[in-house]
Amino acid sequence: MSNLFEQIKDQLKNTDKKIVFPEGRDERVLTAASQLGASGIVTPILLGDIQEIRQKAEAVNVNVSACQMIDPHDFPLFGDMIDAFVERRKGKVTAADARQILLDENYFGTMLVYMNQADGLVSGATHSTADTVRPALQIIKTKDGIKKTSGVFIMVRNDEKYVFADCAINMNPDSQDLAEIAVESANTAELFNVDPRIAMLSFSTKGSAQSEETDKVINALNLAREKNPSLVIDGEFQFDAAFVPSVAAKKAPESVIKGDANVFIFPSLEAGNIGYKVAQRLGEFEAVGPILQGLNKPVNDLSRGCSAEDVYNLALITAAQA
Repeated sequence: MSNLFEQIKDQLKNTDKKIVFPEGRDERVLTAASQLGASGIVTPILLGDIQEIRQKAEAVNVNVSACQMIDPHDFPLFGDMIDAFVERRKGKVTAADARQILLDENYFGTMLVYMNQADGLVSGATHSTADTVRPALQIIKTKDGIKKTSGVFIMVRNDEKYVFADCAINMNPDSQDLAEIAVESANTAELFNVDPRIAMLSFSTKGSAQSEETDKVINALNLAREKNPSLVIDGEFQFDAAFVPSVAAKKAPESVIKGDANVFIFPSLEAGNIGYKVAQRLGEFEAVGPILQGLNKPVNDLSRGCSAEDVYNLALITAAQA
């Protein structure tokens, strides 16, 4: 396990965070939940038919005795949950609608987080990103002043840590979106002991090219500075000018970023997704995420190709966000 996760485990000692797993019968989730429960760092909440969860755990030889298990069909506070959901959806659903919707384990799990019965949620081992994110946007919602959630990766290699955003959610962010992503990514960086130095990336450095695309990034930079004047942030940068001191000295000698950026804001999902995968596959970085940011409470999405270790690690990150 990388130093990042050892640091997170130290942060979580004696915090008693509860993380809900809607996919309580998935072997990978059961394995991770068993390890989390046994460690005493996080209390896992497994959703589903309790008899089926226990049978599946026994079949794959994992001990879930330290896990909490909840069957949405037999939950004492289900009536309160229906009322809270109807109120949260502001008349868009009836009580009868809510009863059916909340039997969906992702909606049920998200409501547990909303009602402070859990501190965060991890899903996506068998569900799509939309299945995980939609309930979060409808129930948890984004923080005040944040229009959209975004997805970051922590890129880890030995003692190196970098934040890449947005690599998961927003296909073509506008200047306002990019500014929000920059501010939230700085907060995420601090959560993982990275002192944020933020580069707004482009195919241009400080006016070496001019287009609608570069204007978008420059406008985003100005908006981010307005949102948080204390940020160490600059742009627009090509990646080498943001990362290599000798290149920065030539291309952007007046910049506060001296080729020492550690938070990289990509101008589009296309660029971000390609960028993190290049670093992962050619640079042999571990890509931790995607971590969803901008929500009032943490909800995170697994890949359907995830391993038990991925589930375990994302649960730790979710608990740290909480």
